Amino acid sequence: MDFKNFKMPYSINPNYSKRTAYFSMEFAIDQALKIYSGGLGFLAGSHMRSAYNLKQDFVGIGILWKYGYYDQSRNADQTLNPIWTKKMYSFLEDTGIKFQIEIHNAPVWVKVWYLNPETFKTCPMFFLSTDVPENDHLSKTISHRLYDANESTKLAQYILLGKGGAKLLDEMNFERDIYHLNEAHGLPAAFYLLRKYGGDLSKVKEKLVFTTHTPEEAGNEKHNIHLCHDMSYFCGLTIDEVKNIEGVNDDRFNHSLCALRMSRISNGVSQLHGVVSREMWSKYPGICEIKSITNAQEFKYWADKPLYDSKDESDNALFDYRKKHLKKRTFKIVADQTGKIFDPNVLTIVWARRFAGYKRADLLLADKERFRKMLENSKYPVQIIWAGKPYPMDYGAISTFNNLVEESKNHKNMAVLTGYELSLSKSLKQGSDIWLNNPRVPREASGTSGMTASMNGSVNLSTDDGWIPEFAKNGENSFVVPQADYNHWPQVEQDQFDLNNLYDVLENQIIPTYYENPNQWRKIVQTAMDDVKFQFGSDRMADEYYKLLY
Repeated sequence: MDFKNFKMPYSINPNYSKRTAYFSMEFAIDQALKIYSGGLGFLAGSHMRSAYNLKQDFVGIGILWKYGYYDQSRNADQTLNPIWTKKMYSFLEDTGIKFQIEIHNAPVWVKVWYLNPETFKTCPMFFLSTDVPENDHLSKTISHRLYDANESTKLAQYILLGKGGAKLLDEMNFERDIYHLNEAHGLPAAFYLLRKYGGDLSKVKEKLVFTTHTPEEAGNEKHNIHLCHDMSYFCGLTIDEVKNIEGVNDDRFNHSLCALRMSRISNGVSQLHGVVSREMWSKYPGICEIKSITNAQEFKYWADKPLYDSKDESDNALFDYRKKHLKKRTFKIVADQTGKIFDPNVLTIVWARRFAGYKRADLLLADKERFRKMLENSKYPVQIIWAGKPYPMDYGAISTFNNLVEESKNHKNMAVLTGYELSLSKSLKQGSDIWLNNPRVPREASGTSGMTASMNGSVNLSTDDGWIPEFAKNGENSFVVPQADYNHWPQVEQDQFDLNNLYDVLENQIIPTYYENPNQWRKIVQTAMDDVKFQFGSDRMADEYYKLLY
């Protein structure tokens, strides 16, 4: 293939002919390609698969992380031990393209790898790397670890994604109408375009669209504007010119705010998040319109087809048998990792996602007595599994993980697993009856793990946040606890309110229904499978991006 004059390798559906490049720090495409950390990557991976399904004129641009995010291992006492292992990929193609970009006023070489659409059924994808012999050691480390803890390295990574990705398109003579930033990490692409168009911001706005994923201002990244300038983030603009574009005279550069002022249009990632975002940013002048396009996941990749087949054939015995089989398979992983034998006939609850404070992984443990009673109930037994990767430098989240490990030593029906990546994620959704999701409202912009849980016959038990209000019919396809008054109550009261409600729903609705009324339980599971299939399948989402944003 001639990468210097790249052409789309498949014929384009005329409905999706607007030429788009999608910039993301992470993509979860396949278990074999470890360049993601969590939900942002899972979402981007599904988007790439749907772009392929719909034959859109669409390419993905990311970074080839030499050590990935990290490998989740254990210390001798079972506590978390992050390790970084060099990754090797035989299925990526060397494009032969190498070029230089400026980072910290010095030239840095960038090498480009290609993922063929047929390998994992995605749109064409390009991955940038600075790990080449021409670079000094410091420059090589830019593409070593996803979300490096060092501030300068992290900014260099954003510059590599944005400026490197935009320059790659020029190097390939590959004209794009739309530059879509998935979160503000790739924002240097906007400054690259601004320089290319001789400072004409209106030309940049024609091309730039932005997806924001953060529902609160504190969560939007800010860095010292002088550091950003020293790192060559702004492609030659002076600090005053940048402040003029950003519209605030602050020495903390707000990436999301600047993206909202340089884009033609943007979106939040659920209906609720769109409302929250519009409210949050409305006090700033000159920002673009913020629409809502709810996140979704790719059905073909995630859903268990035999489970759907038996449902569609109304074969209840086969349906129950299949679900039990999936549970057995997952419990082999539990036994392998923890030495605990779980029973496929027992109601199994799973909490599994990125370990972040607001997601409250250990909320159920805040009432030790009710937790103990639930796990020791011999009439209606329960099994519970936790999994997820804390950020390797987030010592609070690591401590939560380790506390759960410690608590699990007291219960034969409680397990904490490591290695929460695509493969384990799919297994836990197949092996669970209840998918527990209890973020502090309204902190979860969307959350997508519950969608893929429903695609595998696991029922959501959730606080009313993110995508859940658009999906949930309480008691019919999921269980949702009432909303705390998060605008007025202190955090401690919100947590206590949610905790009591979660236990009430578990003790009074979920556990009795599962054991006493299996037909009703099956109906809830199957209703969720029906309700999630199209509305929260990413083909719908990829279509909406073309219709509403591009």
